[in-house]
Amino acid sequence: MKDKNSMQLIIRKSFTVITLCSVLICTTNTMASNVLFKNGKSKYQIAISADASSSEQTAAEELQAYIKQIGGVELPITNSLNSNGPKIFVGYNDRVSQLVGKQDITPDYEGFTYCNKGKHLIIYGGSKRGTMYGVFSFLEDQFGVRWYTPNCTKVPKLKKWNFVTLHHSEEPAIQYRYSNYYVTENVPQWSAHNKENMKWGPVDNLYGSIEAYWNAHTMGQLVTAKEFFKEHPEYFALRNGKRIDNGQLCLSNPNVLDICKRRLFEKMKSLSGYRIFSLSQNDNQSFCECPNCKAIEERYGGHSGLIIWFVNQVADEARLLFPQKYIGTFAYQYTRKPPVGIRPKDNVVVRLCSIECCFAHPITAECSQNKSFVDDMRAWSKIAPHLFIWDYIVDYAQYIAPWPNFQVLGPNIKAFREHNVIGVFEEAQYQSGGAEFDEMKAWVTNKLLWNPQQDVNVLVKDFIDGYYGNAAPKIMEYYQLCQSLVNPQTHFGIYIRENDPIYSDEFIQKGFSIINVARQDAENDTIKERVERVSMQLLYLQSVRNKKKSIEDGTWAEFVRLARRYNARPSEGQTLDSFISNFETNNQ
Repeated sequence: MKDKNSMQLIIRKSFTVITLCSVLICTTNTMASNVLFKNGKSKYQIAISADASSSEQTAAEELQAYIKQIGGVELPITNSLNSNGPKIFVGYNDRVSQLVGKQDITPDYEGFTYCNKGKHLIIYGGSKRGTMYGVFSFLEDQFGVRWYTPNCTKVPKLKKWNFVTLHHSEEPAIQYRYSNYYVTENVPQWSAHNKENMKWGPVDNLYGSIEAYWNAHTMGQLVTAKEFFKEHPEYFALRNGKRIDNGQLCLSNPNVLDICKRRLFEKMKSLSGYRIFSLSQNDNQSFCECPNCKAIEERYGGHSGLIIWFVNQVADEARLLFPQKYIGTFAYQYTRKPPVGIRPKDNVVVRLCSIECCFAHPITAECSQNKSFVDDMRAWSKIAPHLFIWDYIVDYAQYIAPWPNFQVLGPNIKAFREHNVIGVFEEAQYQSGGAEFDEMKAWVTNKLLWNPQQDVNVLVKDFIDGYYGNAAPKIMEYYQLCQSLVNPQTHFGIYIRENDPIYSDEFIQKGFSIINVARQDAENDTIKERVERVSMQLLYLQSVRNKKKSIEDGTWAEFVRLARRYNARPSEGQTLDSFISNFETNNQ
């Protein structure tokens, strides 16, 4: 980080993927002059400095391991940077500086360059994670390595690899990047390989660690109704002339401010690994209607004005006590519209939520249902020093059913980046496995958070071809059938059900005919299981749309078998066991 007291210097407009130049003469080119390996032999060493960071050491070790898998040769790792012989230099050090020229690279810089100077290959970036990302991208770009899921890594086999000229540089489009799919949670290797650098909680590991944004909807956690309501009802929202214990806090009350401040500062002092600490509204719309709160809202242009007024007072003191940390708050539902006459302090992060949007179309003004959000995002970007997006990429009413939103992932992240956001959280299926295309969507989403300019269709084909084996052509056909459910007149949010107009019996029948062939094409049990996970989408949809018929023809029994096998929770609000019990009780 160039200046740890200023996030503005961490999050620069230049955080976009930049390809300066990338030229490679492939393994089949007889004119290549530098041979990294051939027929299981190599003259190269991997060179890292003795004081390399833990992530750089990990990257060097993984580079060694993957080249051994790819080319059948184990390159020795050395700390001798000036010894004779060709090398792959990992990390920025004095020797690399001599080769590429002096660079202004700070430890937190996540961009990287891989290039060659004559026979030497050089991979360098920020020591925290940037160099590591460079190594992983080098393996991806030049050898075709893929880390699709925590349990599926693609490693090609080559007899020879050589090069003439390499020079490739990248920087992330989004500084803080994370989703919370259950299938990729708590797997630091997968996160590092796919450049995911933030989670719900911090993680210390050998991959440069994971930072975190502490919590959400925290005001009710800091001032709890259980603890305070009986003796101090004035701390809580006044609604229709009565204080309530299940709404928002009364933010104009100075005691509420003091309690929130003291308790939040205790969290900031005791919890390491968190960059941003949430001081945010509860998850309801029962805001306080007392005269004092209403007066502040009138002064500052509405509900968000009261929130920013309150949070700014905490941020003022936090700046002195915790100069490297930030106070986060929501622009969410009733506070989504930006305030007037007040700006968030420089150490405040505004987390803007897209929950009301249409997810059939990109979040642009062209979609009538998204125009108001775009207007709010544009207005917030003009006054908020740090804007963070909380986005949604699954259907919370039915995790398993087809929910065709792949076409909006790239454009949405691109739009966020264009409004200078510092981070994007893609909330996903966080409660269990077995969600609709969860493994593929997790991989594609993280690729786009790094570089939203990528073609989603290319990424999807990459994943399907690499993950579904001989069944890939039919899985691609089924995927395209799902995406065809969307047309210019289609609109859907994050709580649609089986009776939504996008679904039809004809779609289900076509889907089953495709998946049945995919199941037959699967060459082994592993691929069959992956096809089965896809088939749950149709089994679920058929069961809930045609309940009695699905029980009679065995569709329901097959769904239950697979759902239990893959621990597939049907929705955010209902466990699998309760869903099965209710279904069978109501359809006997």
